[in-house]
Amino acid sequence: MPFEEKDGIRFFRFNTFSDSIVHAVFSRRGGISPAPWDSLNVGGMVGDDAARVLENRARSFKAVGRDLASMHDVWLVHGTNVVYADAPRLLDQPAIQADILLTDRPEVSLFMRFADCVPILFHDPLKKVVGISHAGWLGTLRGTAASAVRAMQDRYGCKPEHIIAGIGPSIGVDHYEVGPEVVDQFQEKYGEDTERIIDSRDGGSYLNLWMANSIQLTNAGVQQIEISGLCTACHLENWFSHRAEKGKTGRFGALIALQV
Repeated sequence: MPFEEKDGIRFFRFNTFSDSIVHAVFSRRGGISPAPWDSLNVGGMVGDDAARVLENRARSFKAVGRDLASMHDVWLVHGTNVVYADAPRLLDQPAIQADILLTDRPEVSLFMRFADCVPILFHDPLKKVVGISHAGWLGTLRGTAASAVRAMQDRYGCKPEHIIAGIGPSIGVDHYEVGPEVVDQFQEKYGEDTERIIDSRDGGSYLNLWMANSIQLTNAGVQQIEISGLCTACHLENWFSHRAEKGKTGRFGALIALQV
C-alpha cells in the first residue's frame, strides 16, 4: 500500500497523482492527543484540547513540507457548496460552510477532516487546479463529487477527461449498514446502478460509498479514478472511524496543494 512516513507522521498517497502537487491523507499516527483521540487528531470539535489539535495540524503540514499558515479549510455540512480558495483562511476568519474546496493558487493548502466519510481529491494537471471534497452518504446522495467536477469546469475551464480523482480511506461496504429509507433514496438517484452500490445480505443493506462516488465521477466525465480501498472501520490502527468507535474518536486530515 502506498504509505509514507516522515517524522513519525504516517500518511497515504495516491499513485495516480503527479509530483506537481503535494497531497496526503494522514493516518491517526504521530500526534500528541490521548485516547479517545489518539493520536494525530486534527478535529477541533470532538472534545480534544485546542492546543493539541493545533500541534497535530502543524505536524501534519510539516511532514509534507507545507506551512500551516497556508491552510484553507471549511465547516463541513454534508452538502454541495463550493469554496474557491484564492488565499489561505486567516485564523480570525470564520470557516465557511461547504464540502468542496478548489484552488489554482500554489500558496494555498486545501485541508479537510474525516472519520468514515469519503475524501475525494482532484487534480487537473493541464489547468493546474486541485480540489478536495467530503462525501458521506448524504453528500454522496446530493452529488458532492459531480458538483466538484462541474465547479472545476465552470470556474477554471477544466475538462472532465483531464481531471484525476482519488477516492481516499473511508468506511467500506462491509461495515456500512443502512436503513431502507437510505436505500430508497439511492435507488431513486442511481436507478439500475443501485445494484452495484447496495449489497443486500443477511437481512441487511450495506452501502458502497466508493462505488457510488466512482459511478458519479464517471457519469460526470472523469476517466482517471483511483480508489484507495482502505476501510476506516477495518483499520483502526491507522484511521479514526466514527461508526466503529461509536462516535468517541478523532478526525484524520486530508491535504492537497499545488507545488510552489
